[in-house]
Amino acid sequence: MADILVIDDEKSIRNSLKEVLEYEKHNIDLSADGEEGLELFLNNKYDIVLLDIKMPGIDGIEVLDRIMEERADVPVIMISGHGNIDTAVEAIKKGAYDYIEKPLDLNRLLITIRNALDKSDLITETRALKRKVSKTGQMVGESPAMQKVKEMIDRVAPTDARVLVTGKNGTGKELVARWLHEKSQRALQPFVEVNCAAIPSELIESELFGHEKGAFTSAHKERKGKFEQANKGTIFLDEIGDMSLAAQAKVLRVLQENRLSPVGSDKDIKVDVRVIAATNKDMKEEISANRFREDLYHRLSVILINVPTLNERTEDIPLLAEHFNEQICSEYGMQKKVITEEAIAELQKITWTGNIREFRNVLERLIILCDKKITAEDVADYSQPISR
Repeated sequence: MADILVIDDEKSIRNSLKEVLEYEKHNIDLSADGEEGLELFLNNKYDIVLLDIKMPGIDGIEVLDRIMEERADVPVIMISGHGNIDTAVEAIKKGAYDYIEKPLDLNRLLITIRNALDKSDLITETRALKRKVSKTGQMVGESPAMQKVKEMIDRVAPTDARVLVTGKNGTGKELVARWLHEKSQRALQPFVEVNCAAIPSELIESELFGHEKGAFTSAHKERKGKFEQANKGTIFLDEIGDMSLAAQAKVLRVLQENRLSPVGSDKDIKVDVRVIAATNKDMKEEISANRFREDLYHRLSVILINVPTLNERTEDIPLLAEHFNEQICSEYGMQKKVITEEAIAELQKITWTGNIREFRNVLERLIILCDKKITAEDVADYSQPISR
């Protein structure tokens, strides 16, 4: 059983479709024009849309464009009259699932709907399986600061807007980037991560844009760069503040023109990539010191997401402790430890300079060294061994 929206200006066709599809146990909403149909689509969740091409006011192609912008995963079956075949083909190119000519062949329509539903189910299952095997972890925390981050991810992820994620080391900037990708329309495409701080400045251009054979001494064969590897997906430029000015100029060109040139090549390669960047630096200071291009900063920071430090959300420590307790004990094949309320209170008193990364390491140490119960005394003994 599916929820189906029918948008067609012919009353007889709407009523016929409603009768046939309700007999097949589907739930049907009807609309007589594109404007009303769009309003229904935006305010409800549909599994399939049946959309007439030729309508007064907003025509079917305009409605299709809006549907693809809002929810490209919803199959749209175009209904075309005679003489509208060229337009129907255009609709397929724009993302429509299929088209059916009038007068409608109801058997073909039912088969097309069934196939579209099967495809949607397959996409949903693939996404679920991909998330199970991906590295993307949970975003644990219910504090106001974390709720703000989660709300921003939900709002921004479905778009292609570039995002700059800021925050101290260990706060979880990579996790934010991964969730922006996982909740986007590009979720089934590659997520390519580049740690700009870990790549020598003389190799960063080759790493990002690829190179031709013989472009430099060790270039023994042609190589695709990270931007090309991420085509149709997302590239995550971690520690963007450490990128050389020469590489910054090339990245700026890619963002402006959606084209790149491999090192040693005069050819242009077109790419369709969403860019998410992250840094732990104060970018205004970097710009003032002429270490970072201001024009690139403005290109990257369409959306800014600042990830709070653990010290700014200590109310999340009980949830984080429970999460890591379960995760770490499962990894080691151990029985889950009991963490006392007093131990939690002690953990909340600590100044976490390494943020979530440090917190997880401390929990792992406590789980390994303590018995079945982790107490306040254990936290005092093992949380900061360097000072003891």
